[in-house]
Amino acid sequence: MLKPTVWVVALAMTAAMGQAVAQKDPSNKNEADTAPSVDVINGCRIVPETNCAGADLRHASLGNASLRGANLRGAKLARADLHHADLRGADLTDADLESARLVATFLQGATLENANLRGANLNFARLSAAKMANANLTAANLEMAWMSKAQLPNARLVNANLQEAKLSLANLENADLTGARYPYAIFQSTFMEGCTACPFDW
Repeated sequence: MLKPTVWVVALAMTAAMGQAVAQKDPSNKNEADTAPSVDVINGCRIVPETNCAGADLRHASLGNASLRGANLRGAKLARADLHHADLRGADLTDADLESARLVATFLQGATLENANLRGANLNFARLSAAKMANANLTAANLEMAWMSKAQLPNARLVNANLQEAKLSLANLENADLTGARYPYAIFQSTFMEGCTACPFDW
């Protein structure tokens, strides 16, 4: 059994330690006070309707980011991770998205004209009514992508994977699907005039 003097010393030490833990260094501000309210990458604020034309976002981790209606014209997004990001209505004209990860990304009504999506992973992406004229989708993975009413005139889909993609009412005028794979894809009422290697007998 501990002597009373030992108990007193032990209690005093415990109290001192507790006080040390509870006290904060007055020179350190609360983390919540110093943390930015939004993420900023190379000067680009990651918020809806942001203006980041030409921004350098290569290799950026933007999964689940909210960039709805953003201006990303000419942005550099090669190999960026944009899975599940909200890019509905965003302007990605002339953007470089080569090898970007766009799995299940929301791109309804987005503008991707002249965009480079070579080798991009758009598995399960939502591209309904997206404007993709002259887009480069060479070797892109569009498996099970939702592309109804998407505008793809003159788009390059060479060696693309369109397995189970939904392209109802899409516009593939003068598009190039040479070497593309599209088993179980839906081309109901798709416009294919001048298209190379399109499934005209669908």
